[in-house]
Amino acid sequence: MRGLIGKKIGMTRVFDDLGFAVPVTILELGPCNVVQVKTKKCDGYDSVQVGFTDAALSSVNKPLAGHYNKYNSQPKSILREFQPVPGFKYISGQIFDVSIFNVGDYVTVTGKSKGRGFSGVIKRHNFSRQKKTHGTGHTERSPGSIGQASDPSRVFPGMKMAGRYGNSNVSVENLKIVKIDKDNNYIMVKGAVPGARNGIIMVLK
Repeated sequence: MRGLIGKKIGMTRVFDDLGFAVPVTILELGPCNVVQVKTKKCDGYDSVQVGFTDAALSSVNKPLAGHYNKYNSQPKSILREFQPVPGFKYISGQIFDVSIFNVGDYVTVTGKSKGRGFSGVIKRHNFSRQKKTHGTGHTERSPGSIGQASDPSRVFPGMKMAGRYGNSNVSVENLKIVKIDKDNNYIMVKGAVPGARNGIIMVLK
């Protein structure tokens, strides 16, 4: 399996062999069940659909309930797809847990970042403040000029301006696995992971 679904527990620190403090994020991964194995012949592409955390049958709509019944699977709260490992035979109902990872592996973690609401350009794009003198007025945190004069008389697309910040999918690559707790399905990765506590994340090898 190339990865797992899980949730972010929080941050703490561990001490390495030399006694240095290492900031880590605790992630609860799996156990994840294989719901459907998609093939190029039937679905147009190869993929493995995996579910995380059981859900009550009454909490899913009829199309999803039919989907789970078709593959004799317990309804899941979260469904994600992963690319299959060539040569490995996947079967509906298979269970994968943190044992697919090893200490020292480097992984990519994807999660939804915290929503910051409507933010200005300083917070959103790391702009610097303007001068507080020489006729600037009370515009120290404003973006400044955003366009041209009568030609071309418009603001170019992609201009960095104030707007909604956060609440978007973010991937952090090359996070090192420092510790694995197989009893609790926890892994500890060095560094920070996007999202709030208990936020859903995906971890890829």
